[in-house]
Amino acid sequence: MRLLAVSALVEGRDRVEVAALFKVSVRAVDNWWAKWQAGGRDALLSRPRGRRVGEHQVLSEAEQAAVRQAILDHTPSGLGLSGQLWTRGLTGELIFKLYGIRFTEPGVGEYLKRWGLTLRRPDKRAVEQDPEAVRAWREETWPVIRARAKAEKGEVLFADQVGIRSDQVTGRTWGVKGRTPVVRRTGNRFSVNAMSAISMRGRMHFVVFTESFDAKVMCRFLARLVGHFDRKVHLVVDRHPAHRSKTVRTWLADHKDEIELHFLPSYSPEPNPDEVVNADLKRSLPHTHRARNQAELAAETRRFFHRRQRQPHIVRGHFGGRHVRYILNE
Repeated sequence: MRLLAVSALVEGRDRVEVAALFKVSVRAVDNWWAKWQAGGRDALLSRPRGRRVGEHQVLSEAEQAAVRQAILDHTPSGLGLSGQLWTRGLTGELIFKLYGIRFTEPGVGEYLKRWGLTLRRPDKRAVEQDPEAVRAWREETWPVIRARAKAEKGEVLFADQVGIRSDQVTGRTWGVKGRTPVVRRTGNRFSVNAMSAISMRGRMHFVVFTESFDAKVMCRFLARLVGHFDRKVHLVVDRHPAHRSKTVRTWLADHKDEIELHFLPSYSPEPNPDEVVNADLKRSLPHTHRARNQAELAAETRRFFHRRQRQPHIVRGHFGGRHVRYILNE
């Protein structure tokens, strides 16, 4: 509007006429004309009102940087506070502990927003996990396995076992606000187990069983697995005792030209893409018919794996997560 008003004055219109046209005072028109003559078009542009961002902040830039880095590098308990997760209240306690300044939770929230921090669901890590061993697996061990399999024209698969319980509660459903929906299910407790293996090509192999997972089940799974391939299989698994048992080692010695096991670092499920299959299974089962006995639960589990076998694009997608993307990097 200011630019249009000045344009009208430049064209020779009277200042009173321009004020009436734009429904402003003559004094306002005079001010716009003076600003235009002094600074041109830029002088007429709107400026944000209020204090500038960062102006008159209680914490200095150095203090803010220190608090932000402390949140990123430590847990509250690691800095003498309570809990493992940062909240606005605990962040305020940290600021008071460091600088003796009290903030309200909304005030702390403004600082967190300014620092580019958002409330995120954290990944879980075992305290026994060795980060150096995980790094060595990704950068040193895995490339050697991949190169060997390629040279032998073999197949690499990642495997893991999972247990499914009848009383597992996952997922959500729609309901009336303020009233919790009710889902009827059996009060009996039962479970089944499964072991699966997936390849980067989208292949999936599995076995569902009701007994406990042990060396005999592992050998049965290995025998079924090698029966599907006419080349050597390199199978990546975790360090479950059954995988490293004497029975399994003896079986592998008799089939060393058909299959070989490679072990992930201890307490490190993240580098295994088959863990994503386990999560997919537990997330998908509640959306199908609720099993009333062990046989129905086993049947539902098999249906899930059969469905995924017909969806290789989904299986390949399990290798795209940030923790397992290293597998695809040449």
